[in-house]
This record gives sequence, structure tokens and C-alpha cells, in this order.
Amino acid sequence: MTMIVPDSEHRGLVARLPQSLRGLALLARLDRPIGWWLLFWPGAWGVALAGGVVARWDLILWILAGSIAMRGAGCVYNDIVDRDLDGQVARTAARPIPSGMVSVRTAWVWLVALSLVGLIVLVQLHALAAVVALASLAPVAAYPFMKRITWWPQAWLGLVFSWAALVGWSEVANDLSAPMWWLYAGSIAWVIGYDTIYALQDREDDALIGVRSSALRMGRHVQGGVALFYVLALLLWAAAIWAVRPDPLALAALLPATVHLGWQVATLRPDDGGNALARFRANRLTGLLLFLAFAVVGTGA
Repeated sequence: MTMIVPDSEHRGLVARLPQSLRGLALLARLDRPIGWWLLFWPGAWGVALAGGVVARWDLILWILAGSIAMRGAGCVYNDIVDRDLDGQVARTAARPIPSGMVSVRTAWVWLVALSLVGLIVLVQLHALAAVVALASLAPVAAYPFMKRITWWPQAWLGLVFSWAALVGWSEVANDLSAPMWWLYAGSIAWVIGYDTIYALQDREDDALIGVRSSALRMGRHVQGGVALFYVLALLLWAAAIWAVRPDPLALAALLPATVHLGWQVATLRPDDGGNALARFRANRLTGLLLFLAFAVVGTGA
């Protein structure tokens, strides 16, 4: 039987907040920074591969701020849409809206406030990157409904959570050239892999209430499926690097991330929720290893 890991964690600074503020912090997942790290890294990769690590270090900080705010806004919106489903899943039943800690009306106000922070970040961008960033709103709005209509909501999440790669590259390079698309495609495959690991925690409840996921679709082949998506991600990132710097030695920059992703797959225990959560969270380090790889390639190109 899969061990259930609660979705809301009342600990650290969040646990010390008054209940009303704690509810808002939990709603935006401020107690779980892994989400905004995973949203941030593709944007940082785009800046790095385009050669902007040194000259545009400020852009990396703006992308970080935007990732924290917009990940929070996305979680609030997702919880508003999914409030009925969340109440039926053991891991998510304690979330602020289904538990009654935060009202739906308050959640909408909080969503607007977080979106305004995202707007501040948006106005820092040049026209092309700003248009690219705004184009993300439609897929973000559609994401919560994907688990109701497709076995692959993780693929849609990949489209959304990788979008910052398009923003980071287009802001620095001021174009929408091939390396950006290879980078984006690789990130999508990576997201499908790690979010399938994350979805392992909910397989039993999802099957009972009719929610679809790649973890359910892959069944007993889930470990091999995650490995396949990670390999695809690495091949696409290799194509991105080659498009920037066609040198076999440049591809060696991917070796640390390759080893780390291999470790995730080799040590994954699909029926252990704690193990799955730890492997999912390990992708924060994957993001850092890839950032360093793309920075080396982009700076030396």
C-alpha cells in the first residue's frame, strides 16, 4: 500500500504565522519551495544558454521573483478549480480550501494579489519576451482541467512549467531560434518524468475518483517510463547545446545531470510515497546542474 505524504506541511516559518496568513501561505505553497524552483530553472537555463549569465544576472533574479509569485498564483487557481476533487484525496484533503481554512472568495483576492507581482516582473521585459510570457496564460488556465480529459496531464504541465525557458532565451537573444525550442522540448520531457514520480503518491485515490495521470497510465512500467522521458530530455538538451556550440566536448557538460537523473530512476520505489516525494524534490539539484552546464556552454560559445 502506498504511503500517503500530506500535501500541506505546517512547519518552519509558515507554522508560526497567524492562522489567516498561514492559510494564504499554504494556498500559495510557500511551505513547499520545490514548486517555484522547478518553475524557475528552465527560465534560468534560457538565460544561461543564450549567454546572459553575467550581463543579465538581474534577469535571473526577476525570473526567480516571477516564479515564486506565479507558481503561487497557479496553485491558488488550481486549488479553486480542484476544491471538490482535493477533498476526496487523502494527500490533498488538508489543503486550505477543502479544509475550510480559506474561503473561495479570499482565494480569488489572493490570486489577484500574486498576479500583480507577476505583472511587475512582466514590465521588466522587452517586447518580444513580454509577449511570450503573456502567451503562457491560456495553457496555465487550462491545466487544472487536463486531469479530467487526458491520461497525460503531466504533458500539459510540462508545457506550462517549461515556459520560462522561452522567456529567458527570448529576452537575452531577442529571437525565437532553434536552441530555445530544443531547450523547451527537453524541459517538457523532464517535467513529464518528474511529475509522473510525483503522481505516484496519488495513484490509489486517483483511480477511485476517476482522475487520470501518467503514473496510472504507465502502470507497472512506470519506472521504465520515467527513464524514457529522462533520456528524451537529455537528447533534446544535447541538441540545444549542439545548436549553440557544435563541439562534442560541450555535450560533456550534461554528464552530472545525466548521472543524477539516472540515480533517481535506479532508486525509485513506486509504491513508497516518501521515496517518490524525495526523488521528485531531488530535481531541484537537477535544475542547478543543468544551469551550470548551460552557463558553461552559453558563456563559452
